[in-house]
Amino acid sequence: MSDIPLSVLDLVPIPSGSTATDALRNSIDLAQQAERLGYARYWFAEHHLNPGVAGTSPAVVLALTAAATSTIRLGSGAVQLGHRTALSTVEEFGLVDALHPGRLDLGLGRSGGRPPGEKTTVPTATSVVDGRAPNGLLIPPRFSFEHLLGSPRVALQRKLLLLPGAESQDYAEQIDDILALLAGTYRSPEGIEVHVVPGEGAAVEVWILGSSGGQSAEVAGARGLRFAANYHVSPATVLEAVEGYRSFFQPSEFLDKPYVSVSADVVVADDDATARELATGYGLWVRSIRTAEGAIEFPTPGEARAHAWSDADRALVQDRIDTQFVGSPARVADQLERLQEATGADELLITTITHDHADRVRSYELLAEEWRRRG
Repeated sequence: MSDIPLSVLDLVPIPSGSTATDALRNSIDLAQQAERLGYARYWFAEHHLNPGVAGTSPAVVLALTAAATSTIRLGSGAVQLGHRTALSTVEEFGLVDALHPGRLDLGLGRSGGRPPGEKTTVPTATSVVDGRAPNGLLIPPRFSFEHLLGSPRVALQRKLLLLPGAESQDYAEQIDDILALLAGTYRSPEGIEVHVVPGEGAAVEVWILGSSGGQSAEVAGARGLRFAANYHVSPATVLEAVEGYRSFFQPSEFLDKPYVSVSADVVVADDDATARELATGYGLWVRSIRTAEGAIEFPTPGEARAHAWSDADRALVQDRIDTQFVGSPARVADQLERLQEATGADELLITTITHDHADRVRSYELLAEEWRRRG
């Protein structure tokens, strides 16, 4: 499987008892280790108002990381376009590309300041029987985000991200504007041309991130862009996302055929028992996100075990716990191979959170070694 690249997705998590400064230093160190270990890309997510996540601005964090690395590709997974403009996005990445040319991935997502819209459910050609894809990959029941999208806290986040009275631009139109600004072909409806300096001509790779076969998959496919689907956030819809993207795909100047990355939440240790212990805090951390409290500082195993779980709590996080790949290098690599086979992924995007930084680095190290061995 060494012909399937592995990449890293980092939320810049803050473990309990530490600070945002610690988290940032840990992430830069992990990026350096990922470069040494042969990971293809290192992406930073964008999240806001979370006590336990310091990754609020992908462009800023990747600029800091670019200065500390030399070869690994760096990018956003994803810039949330709901509260940004096409111009500000191209300018930010153009600035970083000016000093670190040819290393940036501009991953774009719809969320962030955008009010909840209708979800598109796309039938899949792959049959799922008793919660399993034909090769055995677990496809859990669909999780409803309605309670989360309707929470007062999420509404406040939208209010704080957007300027008063501002409205999010149509997503497809915004993607077209970004592509035009990068290419130097932008024209206003009145025919006025503008040129972004720095930004125009930046050698950035544009990606669209999506969790379903709806608008994001359509935008990516119709424009011939790379697409990243997330098994780790929405495992129930990963098959419809990748199949939707491929069904919409049209060859472009960027790609002559579809190109897909699929994410997975992973914890690897020398043996299964140790890995399970390191992953103990994951369920409580996911619970904090799905209750709209905002991601808590990642707990120690002891702190996590002290939580009194209700049936409602367990139901809230069960799909995420069941689809986290936890265990020895061989066990996790087997699960990743199954994910790749079921989705036809061209790359796999690995996200790992443990309380101790050394355990997180070791997880990526063990996985890289096993992946190379299988090649």
